[in-house]
Parts: sequence; structure tokens; C-alpha cells
Amino acid sequence: METAKDTPVELLLVEDNPEDVERALKALREHRFGQNACVARDGAEALDFLFCRRNYVTRWIENRPRVVLLDLKLPLVDGIEVLRQVKSDRKMRRVPVVILTSSGRQEDMKACYELGANSYIVKPVAYEPFSRAIELLGSYWLRLNELPWALQP
Repeated sequence: METAKDTPVELLLVEDNPEDVERALKALREHRFGQNACVARDGAEALDFLFCRRNYVTRWIENRPRVVLLDLKLPLVDGIEVLRQVKSDRKMRRVPVVILTSSGRQEDMKACYELGANSYIVKPVAYEPFSRAIELLGSYWLRLNELPWALQP
């Protein structure tokens, strides 16, 4: 995932499953979202991206994504820990984090909402309902939702 330090990032998809990454990117393209989407394939990469560390040290931290779509079951750092770090940071806590996961476990939902998740969605298995979910997510978080900071250069 490469971004110039001044390139706005509308959506950060944090997903390790290659098929789910492709499904999400396909759905985003179909519904004309995510022209400025980035993908992190594990929790550590997501945190590095958001906090401008390691490979992303040249990114501007003020260039926050409009929304993070976060899977829970990730290598290196799991989604709950990513959520915990994002929502406990003064600069990052306002970034909307939507949990998009295969887990429908009540314990996961409760933990995520207690940590400050903005939404929790269980990924539909079939492509059409998944694509519709992405369309609704994109419509709300990328078009309707107002954020307290400017994202345009």
C-alpha cells in the first residue's frame, strides 16, 4: 500500500483474506467508491498506516481516512487491538471505524462497541449481499457523513 504524504485517503480496508480484499475492492469500484482506498493486510500494517510509522513515516497524520473498515481476525495484531489503539489516541479517536467481519459473536460485538466502534457488520457470504453492504457503507460513510476535519487538499 503506497500513498503520497499529501494524497487523501478516503477508506482504509484492513483485511487479510485475499478473496475478501478483492470482493471489497470490486464492490467499491462498482459503486464508485474507494478511488482513494488503501488496503492493510494485517493489524500491524494498519496501525503503521494510521500512525504514520515505518513504511508510512512520510504520510501526514492529519490526512486521516474518512472511514476504516476493520476485520477482527488479523495476523500480527488483531482487529480488537487495532480498534483499542485507534480509539485511545487523541488524534485518531474521531476516525470512524466500522467492524466488517465474519464474526457474529455477541462477545466480539460487545467488546468492539465498548472500545468505540462506530458500527459492526457481519460480512455477507454471497457476493450480491456483500456488494450491497459495501454500497450502503460507502453511501453513508463516504458521502453523507460529515467529519470534523477537512480531507480535501
